[in-house]
Amino acid sequence: MKRTDVTAAALAGLRAILTSQAQAATVNVSFSGSGVSGSLVLTYGAATDAKYPDAYEVTGISGTFSDPTIGIVNAPVGPLMPITRDTPEPDNLLAPHDFSRFAVAAGLGPDNNGFLTYDNLYWPGGSPPTASDYLAHGGFLDIYGLMFEIGGGKIVDFWSNGEFDGVVDYGVAVADHDQAYAYVGGVSAVVPEPGSLWLLGGGLLGLLLWRRRATAA
Repeated sequence: MKRTDVTAAALAGLRAILTSQAQAATVNVSFSGSGVSGSLVLTYGAATDAKYPDAYEVTGISGTFSDPTIGIVNAPVGPLMPITRDTPEPDNLLAPHDFSRFAVAAGLGPDNNGFLTYDNLYWPGGSPPTASDYLAHGGFLDIYGLMFEIGGGKIVDFWSNGEFDGVVDYGVAVADHDQAYAYVGGVSAVVPEPGSLWLLGGGLLGLLLWRRRATAA
């Protein structure tokens, strides 16, 4: 293949990667602590929360989740619970537009008012305060977090409690509409890794630069 053909092919490949990347990106997340653990791949696009332009709407999820204390080991993750855009409490002026609720009949503390909350938002730069009465913040999720199904009618809610002494504390709940089976804090999560499309795009860009130097020589 001629140099010009290689360069043209690389350009076409890079163009396809960047176009796809503009539409979807992925992050890998692992978390563990307080008896729960999971490994997730989150997919998000260019769409952001209508109130917070720094919060990207998660559109897909896969992976596994475990909580052996309630008999769940490597349960397949997904799909996401649909966003319902419920109305927050009147005095909560900071809730995202995508704020949503999941009703749970029993097993939650009185502060939950019978609901788990979620918004399925990813904050690559760290979440700000998103509740008027709870100013702790930080982490790639906010205090409402992600909610996804794990089969058998059960869901997992995964959120950030905020940053304390330089460490972000995450929480996890397992529930169905009848009851909450687990509700824990003290969960740690790794920093999300770059999506594979960025890595591949960077490799193609490197190839282009190398071909240009070789041609100039």
